[in-house]
Amino acid sequence: MHSETHEKARTSERMDGRSPAALDRRGFIGWLAAAGVAAAAVPQRLWAWVQERRRITRETVAAAEALHGLEFTDAERELMLESLNERLALYEQLRSVAVPNSVPPAVQFDPVLPGTELPTERTPFRMGRQPRVSLPAKLDEAAFLPVTQLSELVRTRQLSAVELTRMYVDRLHRHGAALECVITLTEERALERARRADEEIAVGRYRGPLHGIPWGTKDLMATRGYPTTWGTAPYKDQRFDYDASVVRRLDDAGAVLVAKLTSGELAQGDLWFGGRTRNPWKPEDGSGGSSAGPASATAAGLVGFSLGTETMGSILGPSARCGATGLRPTFGRVSRHGVMALSWSMDKVGAICRSVEDCAVVLNAIHGPDGLDPTVRDVPFNWNPDVRPSDLRVGYLESAFQDDDADRGRDLEVLDVLRSLGAKLIPLELPQGYPIEAIRLFVLDPEEGAAFDDLTRSNRDEFMLRQGPNDRPDRFRKARLIPGVEYLMANRVRTMLMGSMRSVMEGVDVLVAPARARNLSAITNLTGHPAVAVPSGFRDDGTPASMSFVGELYREDAVLALAKAYQDATAHHLRHPPRFV
Repeated sequence: MHSETHEKARTSERMDGRSPAALDRRGFIGWLAAAGVAAAAVPQRLWAWVQERRRITRETVAAAEALHGLEFTDAERELMLESLNERLALYEQLRSVAVPNSVPPAVQFDPVLPGTELPTERTPFRMGRQPRVSLPAKLDEAAFLPVTQLSELVRTRQLSAVELTRMYVDRLHRHGAALECVITLTEERALERARRADEEIAVGRYRGPLHGIPWGTKDLMATRGYPTTWGTAPYKDQRFDYDASVVRRLDDAGAVLVAKLTSGELAQGDLWFGGRTRNPWKPEDGSGGSSAGPASATAAGLVGFSLGTETMGSILGPSARCGATGLRPTFGRVSRHGVMALSWSMDKVGAICRSVEDCAVVLNAIHGPDGLDPTVRDVPFNWNPDVRPSDLRVGYLESAFQDDDADRGRDLEVLDVLRSLGAKLIPLELPQGYPIEAIRLFVLDPEEGAAFDDLTRSNRDEFMLRQGPNDRPDRFRKARLIPGVEYLMANRVRTMLMGSMRSVMEGVDVLVAPARARNLSAITNLTGHPAVAVPSGFRDDGTPASMSFVGELYREDAVLALAKAYQDATAHHLRHPPRFV
């Protein structure tokens, strides 16, 4: 009987979800009784054997203290042991539940602090006055036109949606491989949608400025009938039987999806399972990440516009490097339903375009609640292209314009242009005295670790390309060693940072800063503020420089209005990478 009992204890992993090594003596006897073993048959040496099998010891706790910067006494460690061992079984119970990436936690981030006033009045959307546009002699010359002009060609039927779509699909075929920016062409879907657009426009059912305009999406967004790879080998065959809300809304606007564009794997960098996405201005360099494909393809004239995502710089960063105009909306402005989750409290979906007003057109189509992403607020977006810089209170990040580097001259020229347009510039600084890197790490890493918990525990992360320090697999593993208390403390300090940022922005409508300004991306992503990146000139090697315009929460209209005024006065966005013209 003793050997039989011993065998049952050795081979049985759990009973009612609890590991025998996680039980006290009485619980262990009850566990055996449930297994059909009489209590009298439990010898002392078997109980001793179970005690030896306990996975957490005082030495384990001491080692964990070192990882977390804590120190307990031996008595305190001893007091913890029984409960800590019992938790191992609870972890097993929790991990036995299959949780898709699409399921958010039952906590919700809101960047709007009590007392913040948001826009309430709604006005009809209208574009600014456009120059008269006619069809170029060579269709390829239309590839770099902004949406505001492409839409006029389609609306007036100088150019059919099918012709425009075929032109972009041809350019994707010709240049996509050189830029390594395309994962999947959606050619069949695109041509069917384009034909439908032409039929509707022919009978007067014009849906608006995106009707018939080809676009591309970062391959984090679910698209029925096509793979959604998230840029990494473990998911390269993944398919969803529904469309992301932003894909559906652009379908409703009549836009034509022509390609699923590259994302750095699991939204990191510009490296994906098919290569490294290239900068069209300097193809030997990467495009930046992780909205690598959308920025590269838009700048190279392979799509009319694109959608990207940003958690910590992934729209503004590649837009700056590739010379595109990128909009990161306020957190909670655009639904993320059907979009890969990395950080539930920081992920945002935005547009990458060739002009500021294009970003306004796209945002108008995709913003607002869908009943599927509970973080999205019903706040109006009122675009007024006629707002003058003199009508806005404009701040500038004074210390960032004093940095003595190669881009300083171009940065100061931006301020000169804004002054010439009537803007009265107010010197400001970002909130000081906060441990920004600590907040970022202790908020973002646990959330992304939870988002890809199964990938880590299944060891499928070994199939990812990037395996170095602080690459996704390494960060997912280290995230498991961040205490829940530190996650919550980081979020509490984040609330304080949000209050300080609100104070900074109280005196201005827009804050202007070089894209490289220290902590600008980290702070404004943590606080949820909107921003747009706009080309601000070109360096000696031909690569573009960029300027960032940051706005108050849900005031993308003001940010875009100032950025448009600057863009119209400089025309840097009208230059295109020569290898792809």
